Amino acid sequence: MTHKVLVLPGDYIGPEIVTEAEKVLAQVNEQFGLGVEVEHGLLGGAALDVHGVPMPEQTLRDARAADAILLGAVGGPKWDSVARELRPERGLLGIRSELELFGNLRPAILYPQLASASSLKPEIVAGLDILIVRELTGGIYFGEPRGIRTLENGEREGFNTYVYRESEIERIAHLAFSLARKRDKRVCSVDKSNVLEVTVLWREVLESIAPKYPDVELSHLYVDNAAMQLVMAPKQFDVIVTGNMFGDILSDAAAMLTGSIGMLPSASLDKDGRGMYEPCHGSAPDIAGQGKANPLATILSVAMMLRYTLAAPEAATAIETAVSAVLDAGLRTPDIHTQGDRLVGTVEMGEAVVTQLRSR
Repeated sequence: MTHKVLVLPGDYIGPEIVTEAEKVLAQVNEQFGLGVEVEHGLLGGAALDVHGVPMPEQTLRDARAADAILLGAVGGPKWDSVARELRPERGLLGIRSELELFGNLRPAILYPQLASASSLKPEIVAGLDILIVRELTGGIYFGEPRGIRTLENGEREGFNTYVYRESEIERIAHLAFSLARKRDKRVCSVDKSNVLEVTVLWREVLESIAPKYPDVELSHLYVDNAAMQLVMAPKQFDVIVTGNMFGDILSDAAAMLTGSIGMLPSASLDKDGRGMYEPCHGSAPDIAGQGKANPLATILSVAMMLRYTLAAPEAATAIETAVSAVLDAGLRTPDIHTQGDRLVGTVEMGEAVVTQLRSR
């Protein structure tokens, strides 16, 4: 049995970090006989430069035919002046929508070796293990109507629509509850139901789903309080489930609890478990081409791909163990480097993970 993986390197540091992740994927493919076949495509600014659109039809066809997608990062200042509908990020949003990748999983796990790199005191973050489940294909990022219009008095006005259907909320709720069952059996739903009617519905739907999971505890927080709690007492959380915009913001805030956003992988899944895997960080134009980018989030995204889509948990665990061993050895890219560590670049970090896998 073969598994088709579509690799979309993307823009700026995207190709650098994806190259190292591909080395790791190739190594476990050989070691575990996974039958992975890799194809490559263009998305974002790289696609815009070649095809004039951020999501070419060929990329979409290849994505639909693939079992899983590995993405680097898209966007950057090179394309700031292009029309809004041609921005590289529209390619990313488009592929998520076209493939119905509604469930975004963003783990925030603090490796004990990086406790001193966190922006919070080690005693506050030690042992941190949060899973943020973000609804990815609805909400204000996709709601219509949207745009910029000119009013009668000549003033311009920007507008977006924040909208969720019951069915969209139900499916992300079921995903969050089912994942919580495999963890500490606690779900915290984050909304703004004291102000926004759409999240009044969100909370009502979560409450209606909860009785189907009697072994899982459901709680609620307004998003502003949730942000405060994340930096005050983050270990109180197990699974956080929230909408697209709130999830985008909170998951990036949670990233700094772990020492660096360069350590955080993510998965975006459809209803059948097929998905796209990518690091949580962006394209980092300021360090592109300098060999400074941390490839570990992308490598850990490969581990998530093996666990959630390709049904290869042993290979996933091997990658995670190899990453931990490399950190034990004191290797650090600039984003997680502290005094006394060994400073390494993108390639050396990726090759160190491969070396650990070979030594199993």
